[in-house]
Amino acid sequence: MSRKGLMEQDLSKLDVTKLHPLSPEVISRQATINIGTIGHVAHGKSTVVKAISGVQTVRFKNELERNITIKLGYANAKIYKCEDERCPRPMSFKAYGSGKEDSPLCDVPGFENCRMKLLRHVSFVDCPYTAYLRCFHQGHDILMATMLNGAAIMDGALLLIAANESCPQPQTSEHLAAVEIMRLQHIIILQNK
Repeated sequence: MSRKGLMEQDLSKLDVTKLHPLSPEVISRQATINIGTIGHVAHGKSTVVKAISGVQTVRFKNELERNITIKLGYANAKIYKCEDERCPRPMSFKAYGSGKEDSPLCDVPGFENCRMKLLRHVSFVDCPYTAYLRCFHQGHDILMATMLNGAAIMDGALLLIAANESCPQPQTSEHLAAVEIMRLQHIIILQNK
């Protein structure tokens, strides 16, 4: 370990031929998987990203005023699991922001002296409110370009569906069409609200 509890990345001491996307030396400081959040406006895409990463992806003035993501939003998170197999699931799993040390203490009562193991370092791509883009940019081209730019870097996606509305909503269909064009294979559906 080096400064701030992160793995050392000294090339003179690493065999780079043995490194892979899940190597502790890599995931300590770098996200190695991109997960998109897709779905209709106000179904909780940005809220899920913030709950996992601690990062608010709504950052620009016009986004803050409307409380919607207009540009692609990004946030990283580290996913951990308690090293003690007796630690009950799902509490044995925890997510923190990218800056968290690699082996924090578990916060589950009775397991506070146990260390957590870093499993994944993920980057979330929070897809924008495409209905807003269509309305203000007069056409489908910018909508699809923005969505496809986001989908192009996704390894998988979280599709959020609000349980209190009919499905599919218009933006849900548009996002699914975009990830289908990009041939995205890994989609997890989250029912929200």
